[in-house]
Order: sequence, then C-alpha cells, then structure tokens
Amino acid sequence: MTSTLDGCTPWPEEFVDYYWASGHWRGNTLDNLLRGWAVQYGPRTALAHGDTRMTYAALNRRAGRMAAGFRLRGLRPGQRVIVQLPAIPELVVTVFALMRAGAVPVLCPISHRAPEVSHAIQVSEATGYVGPATYRGFDHTAMAADIAARGPFLRRVFTFEPPGTSDPYGGFTTDTAGCHYFPLNSLDSPPEPALALTAGQVAFFLLSGGPGEAPALVPRTHNDHAYQARAAAELVSLTQDDVYLSALPSDLNLAFGGPGIIGTLTVGGSVVLVEDQEPAACLAAVERERVTVAAVTPAVARLWLDARPAGGAGAGADVSSLRLVQIGGSTPPLDRATAERVAAEWDCRLQQVFAASAGLLTLTRLDDPDETVLTTQGRPLSPDDQIRVVDADGKELPDGEPGELLARGPYTARGYYRAPGLNARSFTADGYLRTGVLARRTPDGNLVVAGRLEGTARPLDQGEALSGR
Repeated sequence: MTSTLDGCTPWPEEFVDYYWASGHWRGNTLDNLLRGWAVQYGPRTALAHGDTRMTYAALNRRAGRMAAGFRLRGLRPGQRVIVQLPAIPELVVTVFALMRAGAVPVLCPISHRAPEVSHAIQVSEATGYVGPATYRGFDHTAMAADIAARGPFLRRVFTFEPPGTSDPYGGFTTDTAGCHYFPLNSLDSPPEPALALTAGQVAFFLLSGGPGEAPALVPRTHNDHAYQARAAAELVSLTQDDVYLSALPSDLNLAFGGPGIIGTLTVGGSVVLVEDQEPAACLAAVERERVTVAAVTPAVARLWLDARPAGGAGAGADVSSLRLVQIGGSTPPLDRATAERVAAEWDCRLQQVFAASAGLLTLTRLDDPDETVLTTQGRPLSPDDQIRVVDADGKELPDGEPGELLARGPYTARGYYRAPGLNARSFTADGYLRTGVLARRTPDGNLVVAGRLEGTARPLDQGEALSGR
C-alpha cells in the first residue's frame, strides 16, 4: 500500500503491486527526477518567460536553495502550502522546492479568491501560502492576512515581487495573528542533504472545482504523476527539440502533466510560460520561441483562430513552427467546425484531449484517421486505464450508447482528500471515479464526450469553467 497522508484513499495493494510490476511506477520522486534532468540536460533551456531563460542546471540549483530557505523559515516535511502564482518561472521553482523540502504544494488557480482559497486552506490545513503580493489589481497578501486572522492554520506567507518592485507590506513582518511574511526571493540558503522521501507519498494537490465552488483536493503521488507525464510525452513523441507552450493555467492536470510542464522537462525540452492568455500574447510567444507543441481549451482555440485574419489581435503571427496543438481539458468538447480549422489554418496536427483533475486522460493518437481526430476525444492514456460507460443504475452500456464515464487506473486518484461524503458519491465501491460527464464509446474504442451529466454531485473541473468562458 502506498505511503500517503492521512485523509487520502490509497490504491489497494494488488493494484500497487501490478503498477510496479508493469513498470508504470518506478519509485523516483519528482524532485529527485529534477536532479537527474539537471545532470542530463544541464545547459539546455528548461523555462522561458519573456526575456528570462532558466537552464535545467539553474532550475535545480534554485529549487535546492529555495527548499533550504523554506526549511529555515520553519516549514516542515508533510506540511501543506498553497501555491497561487501565475505562469512564471517562480511557479515551477516553488513547486519543486516545496517537494524537495518535504512539504506538499496545493496548486491553486491565480483567479481564485478568499472563499476558494480559505476552503483549500481549511481542508488541507495548510500552514503556508505562496502568491504575488498583488496581481492585476488584487491584493493577495491582504487576502492571506485575512484568512490567517480567521483560522488556526496559516502562519507563513511568502510573497513574490517582480524584479524592480518591492513588497508594499515591507516583508519580514509578523502580524497580530502571529502570521509571518517573507519575500519569496529571500529564500536563498545553502542546499541541505536530500530528505528520505518515497515515491508513494503525495507530491502535490490539484483542485477540482470552478470559481465560486468549494474545491475538492486531488492528491497526486510522485509515482502516479511521473508516470502520467512520461506516458503523455511518449504518446505525443515529445523530444528535447520540442518547445511546449501551455495556454492553460499551470495548475490544471493537462497543463502540468499531459505532457505539460513535467512531461516536457522529462525529455529535456523547453517550457514557455505565458501569463497573458490573450491571443496576441500567446501567438507572439509561439512565433518568438518557435513553439512546436501547445495546449489550449476549445474556447481559446477559437480565439486564436479568429485572431489571425488580417486586423485581428495577433494578426500576422508566424505559427509555422507548430507541429501539434492539443485541444481539450474537460467539457464542453471541441466542435467539429473549429477542429477542421486547426489543420487548415495552422498546418499542424490536432490532438483532442479529455482531462479530469482526478486523473483520467484520453487523447487521440498522432496516427489516428482524420475522422477520429475530428470527432472523438480519443482513447485512455494508459493500457491499464479501466473505463466504463454506465447508465443511472450503474449498468454497463454497449458501444454507441451514452452514459456516465467511470475510470480507474495507475494515475487516477482513488478519492478526494479528507472528503468522505464526497468520495461516497464520486467513487464506486470498487474504486472507479465517477467523472460526471456524459460519454459514449465508439466500436474502435474511442470516446466521444458530450458534456457534463446533469444532476451529478462531483466538483466542476477547472477545465470546464475555462472552456465555458
């Protein structure tokens, strides 16, 4: 049985043994994988953001020094920390640094506000928060201070300031509630010896839930997420010559590991981080960085396509470097008219994707017939993903009939964190995740996702909220 936090639902021992024997789980923690990537790909560019470049060696070095800084400021192994940063290099550094310090990052969308963040802190009992002091007119430090004053958990706030700016709160302060405030860039101490972490432990949490909803916490272990990212990278033939741009928030499952940031780093490629999701900024980044692979929601894809004709935002951007565009996330799925425009207007391959925060990824394959790519969301990522399409009574339906999609597998969580009531509604007795989406299976094994199933109690995935913009 995997070693995990109290409040998590472990995989049964027979599944653990099988996932190890199958080679899916390999026993390496994500932060230790970074050490290996730094040796293998040291001088190559790992992260690009505007004019900033960070090599693999620099990413590993910075993560080690920040981890020591977190420990010096009182964070201890096993403690949870909310990470609410935009798509900047500090997001990736912070996540690896917290894992290296033995803490557990809780990845929170930058758009979330006090109700969602406070709920995530209460459920996770997070003792730390990492976020911008202020961002696009919103005062994140004031939000964190208010949450700290009203609850017993949050006691350390680390604020990011862009170069050339200063913390309006001064930094290195303590408020009347006993919460300490530190500039994130002050976390720079000599690296410490590596902690004895295991790959069965929770590496980080993703949030499942849209704006205005109380988010559920999805535990992702080192073993399961490393497998997902590696398998997705292999499926899209990702190499160190690829440049990956995620036009999705980096806290989403697809953006972080489908193959996303982790999958790209696994093969030595470069990750382009873009804060501004507007077409002009994204398309300019594609041209400037010669991006080869990108991931977007259906709504963003339509914006990109509509922006390129003369006179639109991003008009004239050279996107000829693109070889693959992933479109999906969750629901609603991509419409056929937009799908047909991708290959015609961008001269690249389309890959349709369905992704749930709790794990399941389905993807079309690069060698699938055009009709499959245009009309389905593909097949499960892993040969050991088990899926069912069932009716309201839980009876499995034949191919072609729509029903609720259920899934379990080597990277799909067996339960939300500290949510027994929700788990009883969201998972079957034999461990299948009730995805809450309506889908049907084609005779050749591909899935067609129709939308969200009405009346389900599971949390709304972030990807659904984004796709519905």
